[in-house]
Amino acid sequence: MELIESIGGFLWGPWTFVTLLAAGVIFTVWTKFTQFTSMTHGIRVVRGIYDNPDDPGAISHFQALSAALSATVGLGNIGGVAMAIGAGGPGAVFWMWVVGFFGMALKSVEITLAMMYRNTDDPDNPHGGAMWVVEKVIGGKGGIWKPIARAIGVFFCSTLLISTFTGGNMFQAWSVATLSEQYFQIDRTVTGVVLAAIVGMVIIGGIKRIGTVAGKLVPFMCGMYLISALAVLAMNLPEIPGMLLMIVKSAFSETQATGAAIGGTVGYAFSQGLRRALFSNEAGQGSAPIAHAAAKTDEPAREGIVGGIGPFIDTLCICTLTALVILLTNTWNRPAVGEFQTAVAIESVSQLDGKPVAHPTWRIAASTDPADLPAPQHGAWDAGSKVFFLGEVAGATNLNTGGNRVRLSGKLTRPTEGGEAGLKIAWEPLSIKSSKTWQGTPTAMTLAQGKAVYRKYEGAQLTGHAFDRQFNGLGKYLVTIAAWLFAMSTMISWSYYGEQGVVYIVGRAGVLPYKLVFLGASIFAAVGIQDVSQMGIIMDLGTGAMLWANIPIVLGLGYLSVDCLSDYGRRLKAGEFPRTDG
Repeated sequence: MELIESIGGFLWGPWTFVTLLAAGVIFTVWTKFTQFTSMTHGIRVVRGIYDNPDDPGAISHFQALSAALSATVGLGNIGGVAMAIGAGGPGAVFWMWVVGFFGMALKSVEITLAMMYRNTDDPDNPHGGAMWVVEKVIGGKGGIWKPIARAIGVFFCSTLLISTFTGGNMFQAWSVATLSEQYFQIDRTVTGVVLAAIVGMVIIGGIKRIGTVAGKLVPFMCGMYLISALAVLAMNLPEIPGMLLMIVKSAFSETQATGAAIGGTVGYAFSQGLRRALFSNEAGQGSAPIAHAAAKTDEPAREGIVGGIGPFIDTLCICTLTALVILLTNTWNRPAVGEFQTAVAIESVSQLDGKPVAHPTWRIAASTDPADLPAPQHGAWDAGSKVFFLGEVAGATNLNTGGNRVRLSGKLTRPTEGGEAGLKIAWEPLSIKSSKTWQGTPTAMTLAQGKAVYRKYEGAQLTGHAFDRQFNGLGKYLVTIAAWLFAMSTMISWSYYGEQGVVYIVGRAGVLPYKLVFLGASIFAAVGIQDVSQMGIIMDLGTGAMLWANIPIVLGLGYLSVDCLSDYGRRLKAGEFPRTDG
């Protein structure tokens, strides 16, 4: 995990944010704000007004957009937003908006480029993506350029597979397993196996079945989730303007430690907002063009314009609603559940599993009996429930939060099979790695709020608790059902993305082994990954690697796409495209 974290830290350096924002701004200006074309003409295209059944491709514009959205509208909208606010505070939401807006232009450009150079040797099963763009544009020059193009294409597909297995698969399975365990005490292995079985039945059918399922599943799951979120907003209507103002202000000022929140710097809010928005809408990653490349059309720009709608729906609509639910219900900075019933102290840890620790490490020293916990406001204490006390580190400052506050956690476990021995609290050690995110030398750890204990919610759990705070019991069922639907839809589409990478690298012979490994990875993530910080590290590796493989391609060849969009816009104004509605 430390190695993966180091690689992810490099991939997500300051240069990443500057490059991505610059790309979004450049293409926004260069395409003369194609975002507005997506929201007008793009919506008419999705309605089927310009459809021609004789065009090459396998699925309609609507199904292509649904397939792409089924990959982006997932646990990133439920769990990713919660992770962004939990780590970066309300200001992270503002930077998600920024990425969403500029991401619309970036996505239109990369999808148009993929459509221009997709492989339609088999009209009913087209292949597209950055690898085919490079193969045809650079490799088409012949000579030494051909193996160079092949190497670039293979490198892109390698990062595509990393992102497929991490954010597109493992994060989804982990989130569903965590929620199902928390709310219904479903064994994580059972969740992993069931999820893998359902996804497996769909992905065996290829892009046509994926498009059909996505076309039905995406509108239903989005509608269900949006109606519930709007109900929460309706109950807090007078507070919405003030909350939106707070989001903007927080984007440019430090978030103070209040309640369960431990604070955040402006830079950290910026970082978290960009990371989670990019994970959610995938602008610049090069994944969505693979789904859109299957659309039935002979106009590349037309599908690119449709693709620009994705970040609007995903980030500016669904992510914003999730964020407002969490903020309006004061879930992100919620108060303590109550006070622990017996003595609580902090002990220094010198050894773990019989080995000396490499960094200053502390752990809560308290009773392991859950009976000493105060009664929770919602639900009950069950196996898998997590709690934490707030601690303060002496001698060091966290560069992300701007303060010295930390969470010292414990997890409720059932030590023996069958539960005869009852539940116990296992207090988890916390290491302060001064060389990573801490400045100074940690010398001591003290309790920040005495015996006040908080219930710990990770990712989608936080969103579920937010709904519960407004409508008791809603989060338990709504978020769990939504998580299952969102996870399945995301895994289904990402499995297709990875499949296209495998086809490019080794051909169709590698598809079946790939699908089996893909399904096995979902079971592993559900069972083997327990901590949200580990999941965040894995997500950042996949997203970061793919961004750095795709962005240079889009920046270097994007002028071709811009010219195509400009020519399409000219012909559209001239009325050259027949409409089926007359």
